[in-house]
Amino acid sequence: MKMKRKLSLLMGLMLALTCFLAGCGGQKTADKPAETSAAATTDAAANMTVKMLNVGQGDAILVQTPQQTVLIDTSDLDEQEKLRAELKKAGVKRIDKLILTHPHADHIGGVEGVVLKDYEVGEVYDNGMPSKSKIYTRYMKLLKQKNIKRHALTAGEELDLGGGVKFKVFAPAKDVVEKGSKTTDNHDPNNESVVGKLIFGDFAMMFTGDAEKVEEEPIVKAYGGELKSNILKAGHHGSKTSSSADFLRAVNPEAALISCGAGNDYGHPHAQTMKKFHSLKMKIYETDKNGTITVTTDGKTYQIVPETGDAQ
Repeated sequence: MKMKRKLSLLMGLMLALTCFLAGCGGQKTADKPAETSAAATTDAAANMTVKMLNVGQGDAILVQTPQQTVLIDTSDLDEQEKLRAELKKAGVKRIDKLILTHPHADHIGGVEGVVLKDYEVGEVYDNGMPSKSKIYTRYMKLLKQKNIKRHALTAGEELDLGGGVKFKVFAPAKDVVEKGSKTTDNHDPNNESVVGKLIFGDFAMMFTGDAEKVEEEPIVKAYGGELKSNILKAGHHGSKTSSSADFLRAVNPEAALISCGAGNDYGHPHAQTMKKFHSLKMKIYETDKNGTITVTTDGKTYQIVPETGDAQ
């Protein structure tokens, strides 16, 4: 009887051990789909998206990196509802960095009524130039009230936008900012624009604000081949005063994105600019014809998807 009992006990232990080992093996098998799913999620999160928002004549460009949400300019005062709708459509909850290229109304018009009102903003960057504009004055007061850090960008600086994305600044030059920050007189805001290159792996996009030939020339002289980019955010809404031949040769873009309002009073984009773009066989997208224009990249390849229509 004792022998039978021992045998039964031994067999029971062996059976339990077999079940335990089988259970462990089953758990490893079950983990595989989860690992595959996690990898797919990581790959998706590694993409960067750039949206030139359809906000009329002004500029507002949303950059969503794997780690941060960045807004470059905020369109005009009379386009605030369009900006609000576009940011909501893009699922924006917080703006980690706000970059204002220069204090003209069609670039900072949505700061007070939309961005600083509706969103938590981490840090603000601008060109460091003072302005007599009431919009600018209210913007500065709001930053102090909300205790938001402000930094003046100068050539040579580099912002870390998270997930391997960088924004390298080419203008304004440090001496221009130092001189201009002391007075509100004799300013040319367009040619004091923050100009910089968004870099993610092998992909690059050039941001120009409203920079004209006057600002483009020293940038080309100082940086030359560093300006090469896949995509150009056309300066000054496609104005003939921007996108000079030397600047275009240095950037050598494959595509140009233009933010402008339908039937605008300025005639943007100008025919001269479009002719230059076409001669370089660039794909051209305009918000007045294509709506919001979305660029997606994994740092190796990229695609441009307009909300409506095709490239010109």
